[in-house]
Amino acid sequence: MPILPLIDLLILMGSLGLVAGFGMKAIAITTHYQPSILGFSSIDMVIIAGICLAFALTLAARTWVKLNEPRLLALRRRASEAELRWQAEAIEQEVESAEARAGSVR
Repeated sequence: MPILPLIDLLILMGSLGLVAGFGMKAIAITTHYQPSILGFSSIDMVIIAGICLAFALTLAARTWVKLNEPRLLALRRRASEAELRWQAEAIEQEVESAEARAGSVR
């Protein structure tokens, strides 16, 4: 299932929730009428909008990580291989210096 249309839908729902919440609050401030949509007040609409936008952000981040995971794993593998090579070279140098010291002692 493509994820981008779902992210777009969540962003649209969040934007509409913000507009509805601010519109309902503007009506409540300018008149004595307290509007509600399906029993939700203006603050409820803003909370719903925040949740929708948070879900959209989470899906976008998850998609980005999933797309870049092979590259990140390759970088990590290369870094660990370089670290192992560096440790092997350090051990070889240590052995050579120990052999040189042993040869000079004789």
